[in-house]
Amino acid sequence: MFLFSHVGDLASNRVAQAAHGALAVNPLDPTSLLSAFGTFGIFVVLFAETGLLVGFFLPGDSLLFTAGLLTATGADARLHLPLPYVLVAAAAGALLGAQTGYAIGRRTGPALLARSSNQRLHHAAERSSELLAKYGYGKAIVLARFIPLVRTVLNPIAGALGVPARPFTLWQVIGGLGWTIGLIVAGHVLGASIPGVDRYLLPAVAVIVVLSVIPVALELRRGRRAAAERA
Repeated sequence: MFLFSHVGDLASNRVAQAAHGALAVNPLDPTSLLSAFGTFGIFVVLFAETGLLVGFFLPGDSLLFTAGLLTATGADARLHLPLPYVLVAAAAGALLGAQTGYAIGRRTGPALLARSSNQRLHHAAERSSELLAKYGYGKAIVLARFIPLVRTVLNPIAGALGVPARPFTLWQVIGGLGWTIGLIVAGHVLGASIPGVDRYLLPAVAVIVVLSVIPVALELRRGRRAAAERA
């Protein structure tokens, strides 16, 4: 009886610790996400950012690059991620997320964005439509992967605008693999060239976050300028 009670207490403690750890995670901090969830966190974040409108604030670029850095740390480092697992988790999250976003957009149509009052999302939707009109399916879908906010919105917009499923799937796979593998490998190569990279992780992540914010700032500035010209 005592044994069952002890086992039950241990299980309860582990559940409580996991719940506390999840609550303590900062979703905007790549290191926090990777420390708490590892490669599974990569899959979830990329799926949400590319497939669900609620994921527009998540740090896709910095998460991929940071994960790449952490694949170059030693196996005995405080935080180390296996490169093959990171590549698979990132590719799966990005590709399945984009396909899910496309399916949602195809089913719900323009009503999808009407429920949101977030101006950044609406600007991203306008930008997505412009990219599709200006560059065509292939180039627009690939380019969108490298533009924060736009990569969240373009997939459902493509579904809502009736982009055929076959070319969408082809180009989102090409863009998704290029985006995920490119950033992870870049992080891995940089980490491998710096001995003890885990000691410089915080400043490296700070630089990555700043760089990933620049495209967002440029897009917002472009949107304000276009709105001013229309007025």
